[in-house]
Amino acid sequence: MRREGSAFQGLGVVMLKELSDHLTSVRMRVLEWLVVLVALAALYGAIQQIKETTAEDPFLFLRLFTTSREPLPSFVSFISFLVPLMAIGLGFDAVNGEYNRRTLSRILAQPIYRDALLFGKFLAGLITLAISLITLWLLVIGLGLLLIGIPPGAEEIGRSFLFLLVTIIYAGVWLALALLFSILFRSPATAALVTLGLWLFLTFIWPVLAGAVAQIIAPLDPRYIALGLQTPATAEMEQILARLSPSTLFAETVVALLDPTTRSLGPIYLSQLQGAVLGAPLPLSESMLIAWPQTVGMIASAIVLFVIGYVIFQRQEVRA
Repeated sequence: MRREGSAFQGLGVVMLKELSDHLTSVRMRVLEWLVVLVALAALYGAIQQIKETTAEDPFLFLRLFTTSREPLPSFVSFISFLVPLMAIGLGFDAVNGEYNRRTLSRILAQPIYRDALLFGKFLAGLITLAISLITLWLLVIGLGLLLIGIPPGAEEIGRSFLFLLVTIIYAGVWLALALLFSILFRSPATAALVTLGLWLFLTFIWPVLAGAVAQIIAPLDPRYIALGLQTPATAEMEQILARLSPSTLFAETVVALLDPTTRSLGPIYLSQLQGAVLGAPLPLSESMLIAWPQTVGMIASAIVLFVIGYVIFQRQEVRA
């Protein structure tokens, strides 16, 4: 009982100290301004595109997040690219920085346990990212109200809020990965390069390789090729392999939440279209059910990465 109380107290101390360091650091200021400026540019392009659209749209407010205008991509595309960079920037030197400053043994000499130290650092980074993303979300809502002049409906607010929560979870995955490599490598530069390299591989290279690997595991059927169709087994295997990337899980979740007409994130069969009106929006509850497996996958990824880092950290020598 005594250890549990001490661990809880140490967790709060570490979390508040790390949170203060993050919110006042120059690194975080640079990352925040980078995200805000780029997101505002994407939002401006989306608003201009929406104003040129004369057709009525019951989910016009959601188009702020998904609409793009050349040469700028959409707000969601920018967020999916920049959020991992923010998370990696906060976590790549969380533990090895203490090693290099020779302060880790001094911290653990206090009534602070290893689990409280590691969990406190992770929570501080996640709260910092959440504060930044909530501020950005409120900025988008405010500018949308100001420039479009149409208030969002309750379902639009609900969908955009769920998008915010999913983005925070997505950031947590990359933060946990950066924290893991911060434990594995004593050099912050090595940890940063390895994490960034894995992010680039999973985001840009693996979705392309997934198709080739799927054709090896489940070869193409000549009967479908002759008809100009994709082999179902190959398509399903490609989708399974692509979902090993957190970026793919995040992209599919965003599509389900911000596009109410999305009925499936995989191949659509005729049985799914029975009684359905093509193009008719789904209620929020059904969209949440579609996005739930991908959301659980991201949560599980963050937990697994953190647990692996926790086990390794518990076995490491921390004496100077």
